Amino acid sequence: MKIGLQIPSFTWPGGAAAIGPTLGRIARQADDVGFDSIWVMDHFFQIRGVGPAEDPMLEGWTTLGFLAAHTSRARLGLMVGGVHYRKPGLWVKAATTLDVLSGGRAWLGIGAAWNQEESEALGFPFPPLGERFEMLDETLQIAHQMFLGERGSEGEFHGRQYHARRLMNSPQSISRPRVPIMIGGGGERKTLRIVAQYADATNVFGGPTAIHHKYEVLRQHCEEVGRDPNEIERSTLQGVNLAREAPAQIVDRFGELADAGAQHVIFSVHDVDDPTQIETIGRDLIPQLKAL
Repeated sequence: MKIGLQIPSFTWPGGAAAIGPTLGRIARQADDVGFDSIWVMDHFFQIRGVGPAEDPMLEGWTTLGFLAAHTSRARLGLMVGGVHYRKPGLWVKAATTLDVLSGGRAWLGIGAAWNQEESEALGFPFPPLGERFEMLDETLQIAHQMFLGERGSEGEFHGRQYHARRLMNSPQSISRPRVPIMIGGGGERKTLRIVAQYADATNVFGGPTAIHHKYEVLRQHCEEVGRDPNEIERSTLQGVNLAREAPAQIVDRFGELADAGAQHVIFSVHDVDDPTQIETIGRDLIPQLKAL
């Protein structure tokens, strides 16, 4: 099992001036203790369930570049990007740039998005869901073409949402055959079918029964499009609170997730800015979980 760390909040002591040093320390420690991946959200306001909208929030791609400079081994990505925030060419160039500058450690995490309040507050158009799925499908088609060969297909693309005249990508990504693509979301009719068509990883939420069901739906979509489901890494985002749950209990819980099919569990750690949390995870959890 692979182990990832999501950092969803930057509400730490010391205010804005302390965010950079604190985030750098967290990333270095997570990298050192053996986390396989580090993720941040692609939001501009804090989201419900984590904190009030006014809480500090960092732009995702800029933050990943900062994390690349403070780590050396963990892969880095958005969990996951909102497709309507950027045009396809920018999605691919940003992911490629991160991959090149990090030595081949980028993820391209993307999804159909949901935060209408945030989008409208900052002036981002928020199309209907069906249109956003169309944008996602075309963005992924363009991504596959731009990641081809030494500098992309260099061909044209003409879709309903996007038009591009030359799909060049230079420098090309270090990760081959492309920066791995993770699609977030568990929608069974559209999202998981798009995963089967284009993605290298899927991220779904829930307990063992729920995620096993989602993975089975994905397997069925893979059969329909003629793809081996084993080509797609199965991940799930899960909360970890060491004040409420002992390491042995967490290992047992994540063992059930592994039995349900999860290959990459991404931690959202309570009080992640407390160095003892990452230290305990590295000592008491990661070695056992990687053996699952």
